[in-house]
Amino acid sequence: MPLPHTLTSAPIADMDLKLASGTWPADVRGEMVISAPEPDPRLSYALFGFGAMIRISLQSGSHGAAPDRFALRTNVIDSPSKRLFDRDPTAFRAEAFGWNSPYGAPNAANTAALPWGDRLFATWDVGRPIEIDPLTLGYLGDVGDRASWGNPTFPMGDVLPFYFSSAHPVVDPDRDCLWTVKLMPLPDMSMQLHLVRWDGEGGTMKSWPIANGVVRGSSHTIAQTRDWLILADSGNFKTDLGELAGGPRTATIDEGAAVYLIRKAHLDAAPPGSPFTPQFASVAPTTGHFYGVWDDTDGVRVIFEHMDLMDLGFRLNRSDRDCRGRALRPTYAGLYNMAMAPNSISEVTFDPIAGTSTTTATFQEDWTFNLQLSAIDWSTEGLAAPTYHHVAYQGWHPEAVSERAMSTYRKLGRTPKKLPKRGGRSRLVTLKRDGLSVHSIFEFPSKGDLVSSPTFVPRASGLDSRNSRYAGRDPGGHDGYVVAPVLNDDGFRVELFDAKSVGKGPVATLVAPRGQCLPVLLHSAWMPSVQIATDHERVAFSQDVQPEAIDRLQPEMAATVIDVMTELDNQLAHR
Repeated sequence: MPLPHTLTSAPIADMDLKLASGTWPADVRGEMVISAPEPDPRLSYALFGFGAMIRISLQSGSHGAAPDRFALRTNVIDSPSKRLFDRDPTAFRAEAFGWNSPYGAPNAANTAALPWGDRLFATWDVGRPIEIDPLTLGYLGDVGDRASWGNPTFPMGDVLPFYFSSAHPVVDPDRDCLWTVKLMPLPDMSMQLHLVRWDGEGGTMKSWPIANGVVRGSSHTIAQTRDWLILADSGNFKTDLGELAGGPRTATIDEGAAVYLIRKAHLDAAPPGSPFTPQFASVAPTTGHFYGVWDDTDGVRVIFEHMDLMDLGFRLNRSDRDCRGRALRPTYAGLYNMAMAPNSISEVTFDPIAGTSTTTATFQEDWTFNLQLSAIDWSTEGLAAPTYHHVAYQGWHPEAVSERAMSTYRKLGRTPKKLPKRGGRSRLVTLKRDGLSVHSIFEFPSKGDLVSSPTFVPRASGLDSRNSRYAGRDPGGHDGYVVAPVLNDDGFRVELFDAKSVGKGPVATLVAPRGQCLPVLLHSAWMPSVQIATDHERVAFSQDVQPEAIDRLQPEMAATVIDVMTELDNQLAHR
């Protein structure tokens, strides 16, 4: 059975889930938040639709749901970009990689949900992080003002400045700040890396250009330990100038990636704006997501989820044939080309002083295609002593691998000699962090199941609501639950697993009413509770747009910008 057809067509809508099997444990609490792009058939790339935030309550009877129902609430983020689009849609044109307009390229903010205490942010690789209200899921403000961000990555319009950033900024608990990046183009179409620090209030940020910090794909993830920040070139989505000019795509992902290690204490002492020299390393294959062990006493330990031959730049086109020569199903147009080889995971220990790195463990099997996303214990205690790493695999999907991409890599001798004869099922796998050996595996029962981003939920006993940590529990990723959303054309569902024994199958299952479906989902996170957003000094859209930027617009467009400014100012005044 192929991928769900509803990945690019299902609406993002509220629903109340019901318990279909098992018993929902009393010690499961909090909210699961998930980022997703809103499907739009006018776009050639489904992942570049405007961002929505989805929140699933992990206790029944919340947020207007009946006592025996679990609230799933959604909102397409009403950012300045989205408001301008809704008011003046004819000004926006669909280009190769998303919308563009005289206002600028909109910030879709559609990739990851990032909690910071009781605050919630939505992120994207090509836009500033956006803060949203955890309860209403409405827009609150962009992270940092234009004056601090400086010149846009590309001059694509002044009202909506275009910044290449990171989809996975990281919150530093010791400094109570957010670390992200800004990328600026170099003559060879690579990017100069800048590290950015925001302290959570107002628009002012600090930034440092990273000396010889070159990114050829994106800086998709930032990881950290107590003393170090870790950045890497993902290399899995590279700009192809020929493709932008209307030709065929020939750019391919790199076989390895640069890694940059930045000592936080040295950065603290460095004047903002001055070049900062990191420690250099490398990793192979390329990687999208990686996570540091907080305790770096014995070296900087990082677990890398590699993207072996998963080239996100080869989006699936309606004219494509799949790797078995069959016409592409029209419902898959706009998705990314799925993995052409089994994906691997490695744990690497870096010694920044000696300039060495040692791969201490690896995991890869012939069925580990399309490593989707993972669930870990994000508490500081859990990151200091991780025990389990829960990983979702979507399996081999030849129907979503284009002949065009496979042929490009085959000519370079980079495709596997042997591929599975049949498509694969989704799996949820628990790896032991000591050696990456398999602790347990759950194989989803239907080939029509597509597991999405799982999240780890600590047991609710001992919740300390003041700092969102759990006292009196055993941290690391085993003392709690793994929540996994599952996409299927027969209806959306949520599977709940005991983190100690994922292989035994779900302890409870929630299902959507009347077989309702959701489209493609991206990254998820967990929050212990949600409430109306607290007061912080935020950047107002009316303060961020330069008057001369409005003056350069046609009068009707200028009036639209002013209307959106007024609307957002009034909304802020009535909070």
